Amino acid sequence: MLFILLGVLLLHLIILILLIVSTAASAWSVGGEKSTDLWYSCMTSSGSYHCKHASNEDWIQAVQALMILSCIFCFCALLAFLYQLFRMVKGGQFFFTAIFQILASVFVMCGAIIYTVMRPDDKTITHFGYAYVLAWVAFPLCLISGLIYIVLRKTE
Repeated sequence: MLFILLGVLLLHLIILILLIVSTAASAWSVGGEKSTDLWYSCMTSSGSYHCKHASNEDWIQAVQALMILSCIFCFCALLAFLYQLFRMVKGGQFFFTAIFQILASVFVMCGAIIYTVMRPDDKTITHFGYAYVLAWVAFPLCLISGLIYIVLRKTE
């Protein structure tokens, strides 16, 4: 049982790192000399790197908020798991942790879907970047983790 708890804890930490990196990284859309993320739009020209703030459109602000909420809920789920691990009675289930983790997965999914549909219409941006891919990788992992927490029971 100890190995299962350590495995779930390790999976949770990996998901949290993926969410933080995907939220903060500067490569949601890339192409040539230009890259955009949730916060900035950057361009490389003649050896210099110029960045400007992301647009103030509602959809990008919604994606920003959803990604931040997913990070917060994943972190709160980690704290809830650690608290329940040491304070919960034997045989109890980690429902509170599972709810937070599943909410985090829903938030990251919604944010990635909105970005997919509404991404900037710039002809120089040709494909999605690694931060976008990390967000999509974090979604199923977060959902699986939440489902594992639903099934998991505390033993000695």
